Amino acid sequence: MRLESTPELDAFRHKVRAFVAEHAPGRKRHAGVRAPEPELMPAIREWTAKLYEAGFLGIDWPARYGGRPDAHPLEPSVVAEEIARARTWPPVGAASLASSALIEYGTDAQRDFFLPRIRSCADVWCQLFSEPEAGSDLASLRTRARREGDVFVVDGQKVWTTNGQHADMGYLLARTDPDAPRHKGITAFALDMRSPGVEVRPLREITGTTDFNEVFLDGVRVPVGNVIGEVGGGWRVAMSSLGHERSGVAARGVELIAVLDDLLRLSGGRSSEELGELATRVQVNAAMIGLAQSRMLAGTEGAADALLGKIFFSELNHDLVEFGLRTQGTDGLLVGGDPSAVAEGWWQDAHLYARAYTIAGGANEILRTQVAERGLGMPRG
Repeated sequence: MRLESTPELDAFRHKVRAFVAEHAPGRKRHAGVRAPEPELMPAIREWTAKLYEAGFLGIDWPARYGGRPDAHPLEPSVVAEEIARARTWPPVGAASLASSALIEYGTDAQRDFFLPRIRSCADVWCQLFSEPEAGSDLASLRTRARREGDVFVVDGQKVWTTNGQHADMGYLLARTDPDAPRHKGITAFALDMRSPGVEVRPLREITGTTDFNEVFLDGVRVPVGNVIGEVGGGWRVAMSSLGHERSGVAARGVELIAVLDDLLRLSGGRSSEELGELATRVQVNAAMIGLAQSRMLAGTEGAADALLGKIFFSELNHDLVEFGLRTQGTDGLLVGGDPSAVAEGWWQDAHLYARAYTIAGGANEILRTQVAERGLGMPRG
């Protein structure tokens, strides 16, 4: 495993850091992957477009669409880290997932139309995968799409759709062959969220904010030309695009270091065995990220690498913010809006949100089973 940087990556990092300091749209108020308030969206769209224009997003795209195929493969991770370090807004939505699917499986016409709109942030995308009975077990999805001439008619319900209230386009999975095996008969679509029959209902979470949405699809007509990949090949498209999304892992490591630094200040420099253990785990998390990146560069990634990293990060994040609350004593009961709350209630919000990290991307209980089966080769229970 190689953890050291290179002079080229260091120079790139300094360039990104300066750009973020000059152009970022301000600091995020809340922890985690959150949806901005509507009034922030114009600034975030402009910020995202600037990142693409400067060559800091879409780095691994084909040159024809503005990418730099000769760039160092860790440059996207550096960008994600520097955005996280500044605690500002990353690009909002699921455009990175959608662009991966379009680049690998889309038609030339789809790429020529959608990718420039992603670069200019004319389109914000959301991910329409999870359903009330198909979250971690995504292959159980029930949303149906039936062919009628040159369109598919879609009926169903999606849930936990982050930024659905802001999205122009949706990266949709629907079942086109109900008689096929679970992982077959699923098709990927590019869905115009302004289509008749699309209803977005924001969900207010325990944090008091609205980051997720339910999306109801009632007779929504999707042109056949918006199928991504082959009809019935949506599972392969989805798994491929999810596999390309690595830069967020590096950003999570930076987030934990920032939380640990805040925790050290909050504790007034007082050390404890528990704080030392948390600091050690933060370093272990960084080492796990370095190992995953090293294996990615060498082409030796293990089936359990990403799963273990997500489990470890999410549980460590929870323990960090929980310790932060306990350190505040009775002040830990205060919430945002109370002038006496520490850091304007950031710790309380982060603690309430921390459970989401243990569920999003697959509940940790499900992921542990996948580690056993895929990583350790254990028999199915």
